[in-house]
Amino acid sequence: MEKDILFEVETIINTYPSSIRKKVLFLRELIYKVAKEENIKIEESLKWNIPSYSCKNGSPIRISWVKDTKNKYSMYFICTTKLIKTFRILFDDVLEFEGKREICFDLNKDIPLKELKYCILLALSYQKRKHLHLLDSEDF
Repeated sequence: MEKDILFEVETIINTYPSSIRKKVLFLRELIYKVAKEENIKIEESLKWNIPSYSCKNGSPIRISWVKDTKNKYSMYFICTTKLIKTFRILFDDVLEFEGKREICFDLNKDIPLKELKYCILLALSYQKRKHLHLLDSEDF
């Protein structure tokens, strides 16, 4: 079953233009890296034909190409969480947001790694932090 999901995720990502595919695969690797650093077991699946990453005490993260554009790709979070609200307060000057659920990336711009890794950590540990005002119990 796990190999089937991996194949399905890779099949979806392989439909993206090459330049976008590389960036989305980088986001995927970054999610796995943060999870490994924090000893969090994540599960990869497809939700609405979009690669999705979830764990027991977290909130799912999805990654995808923004198909109506040539150079945008995104990381999505559940809109009913406090995640994007918190990310906007912490990183509005560094990250680009769309609505209540999306961090957008431009193909031609560097990803602010430190900030994005922190966003991923907050999502993967959301259930432990959701009672906190800004989800953050430590200084960034």
